[in-house]
Amino acid sequence: MSMALDLAQAAAEAGEVPVGAVIVDETTGEVLGRGQNGPITAHDPTAHAEIIALRDAAAKLQNYRLTDLTLYVTLEPCAMCAGAISHARIGRVVWGADDPKGGAVISGGRFFDQPTCHWRPQVEGGVLADPAADMLRGFFRSRRKSRTGTTGDAGR
Repeated sequence: MSMALDLAQAAAEAGEVPVGAVIVDETTGEVLGRGQNGPITAHDPTAHAEIIALRDAAAKLQNYRLTDLTLYVTLEPCAMCAGAISHARIGRVVWGADDPKGGAVISGGRFFDQPTCHWRPQVEGGVLADPAADMLRGFFRSRRKSRTGTTGDAGR
């Protein structure tokens, strides 16, 4: 997860929402995929950290099935990412901060609990949640401050 946090920091420095993701083969410890948020930079609404990490791992393995791998991500995945995770057959998803507004694992629509979900990974949230949430709060606080010229919560 610390590697995912480093990627999230890099995303923030690029002006993106600070989310990072890493895909690991737990049997070997090998990192197979890395991603950081990039929708703004890439002009691509699907360029979420999880999607980029999935693409990276699939290319490395030359296989669209990523069974028995673990995805570490700093923020609870959204519905789009949960769908991609399911299609890739990721074995386990571990995230840092919960996302009550946009999350789809334990928040919102709970994608993996839906009867139409054809693959359900093991899930675990709250791993290094405080640093992940702090990074997100700091990023958005900074954006609000620069937009309003104040340190208050204007622009929420």
